Amino acid sequence: MQQKSPIRGLGEVALQVNDLDTMQTFYEDVVGLQLMRRFDHSAFFRIADGYGGHTQILALFDRVAEGDGFSVENGYRRPPLDHFAFEIGLDDYAAELERLQALGIEPRTRTFDWTSWRSIFVNDPEGNTVEWVCYDEAVG
Repeated sequence: MQQKSPIRGLGEVALQVNDLDTMQTFYEDVVGLQLMRRFDHSAFFRIADGYGGHTQILALFDRVAEGDGFSVENGYRRPPLDHFAFEIGLDDYAAELERLQALGIEPRTRTFDWTSWRSIFVNDPEGNTVEWVCYDEAVG
């Protein structure tokens, strides 16, 4: 029997980006995240309340910045993330799809029968896939 996982949510996602200003604008204006703090070479967004007082965040780090602890010399440079998902309620699905389309974005949608998930996908300005996902018992 598998033990119950202690994980209660997503703590943070960190992306290394080529154009911090463009990516900040995307995650503020398209995704709708609240900017918590902007530093010279990074930006932190609030996703949602987390577990045990840790706010769920999205962190963007300037890929070419030096002195931020993520430099190539420190061995921390990694490829950009391929994709991540924000969980939404089923009752928000249609409105989010319409909102993204109204912004001139052509979202892709997909259902996953094996999990009863309904998803909306877009690409951020640097090619990472951003997903909005919800549980829908009618799927599957």
